[in-house]
Amino acid sequence: MTRLRRAAALFAVSTTALAGCQTQKSSNPLSPSVAGPIPGVTITAPSLIEPAQGFKYKATDQPIRLVVQNATTSGVRPITYVFEVASDSAFQTKVFARGNVPPGPDGRTSVQIDALDLGRAYYWRARAEDGANIGLYSTAQFEVLPRPQLGPATLVSPVNNERVTSRRPTFTAINATRNAAVGSLHYEFHIAVDQAFTKMVAGGIVDEAAGQTSFTAGNDLPYDTTHYWRVKIFDGEGSESWSVTQIFRSPVTPPPGGGGGGGGGGGAPGSCVSNNGPAIAACIAAKYPEKLVAGVSLGERQANMGFIRDRMIEAGKCGGLDLGQNLKRGGPDLSIDFLVERRPQGDMGIDIGYDYDNTSVPLRVVWAEAGYGATYKPYPMPASCK
Repeated sequence: MTRLRRAAALFAVSTTALAGCQTQKSSNPLSPSVAGPIPGVTITAPSLIEPAQGFKYKATDQPIRLVVQNATTSGVRPITYVFEVASDSAFQTKVFARGNVPPGPDGRTSVQIDALDLGRAYYWRARAEDGANIGLYSTAQFEVLPRPQLGPATLVSPVNNERVTSRRPTFTAINATRNAAVGSLHYEFHIAVDQAFTKMVAGGIVDEAAGQTSFTAGNDLPYDTTHYWRVKIFDGEGSESWSVTQIFRSPVTPPPGGGGGGGGGGGAPGSCVSNNGPAIAACIAAKYPEKLVAGVSLGERQANMGFIRDRMIEAGKCGGLDLGQNLKRGGPDLSIDFLVERRPQGDMGIDIGYDYDNTSVPLRVVWAEAGYGATYKPYPMPASCK
């Protein structure tokens, strides 16, 4: 009987201890050893912010950061996050996984992932959990583009030393081939009377059209002259290509008394004098290549940009345009990469330096109308105008 009573007592103690342990787990949901899931607790799925569904990254955008809007929970346990990236939508082939990520500040949580292979699609997902309860995944697909590949344009007209019938011919090129990593393209036409393109007589920049892209000279070309033309293509993000050079001849000199049809401010060969803004931009850029080089200090780039601005104003004023400098925000400071054309409708602002303060790339001189409302500062008429 003594042994039986002792066994019974031990059984009673064990049962009481077990019951006490069970009571502790259910009454303290913050315990690390709590059994889950806890009834009544709901954890929402986080909202995916970056990358959004279908986003395309360039090769230079890596490393990529995954960002979510934080989830919410109806429980009291702190939540952490799980991030996964895979090359398939079923997440059988994961290329990145990280768990136990604490919530970030300002309601967002993020992780930076390792560099991914180029030229393929990926899937990513994230969920929140608290150690006892697990929320639902949010999933999206994104793509990492291949390295940019941009072919040259094919010049189709005028070519092969043909003689054109107009002093303002239209130049046409078959669009360049490119892959998905290349952005929207712009075509920069150069027309010169020398093969080195140091004597530009016309030019301009146009956006790519469907199939073929064309540009019409905005000023008269000199009569009965051999001309050279080419096209540079760029997307504004570092991709560019050059076409081969083609040759054509302008119309023959008209008979005496026949009239010249208006000079249009084209100027003598080798001069940048013109009343056509894009032609001025292309000519000045070709005339002063030493002012366009990359790898200079910011101070030198600003000085070069100011030099280019003033030369463009002088070429336009000699060609009949009323150009001036721009007073930044009304003054007194002058804009370096901006000038103003005074027109009957008002003062048109002209952007002339694409991303000019990025000294890691060559300076790109443009002529882009930015709208009326600029603040015009007169510029003296150059004494060299003839």
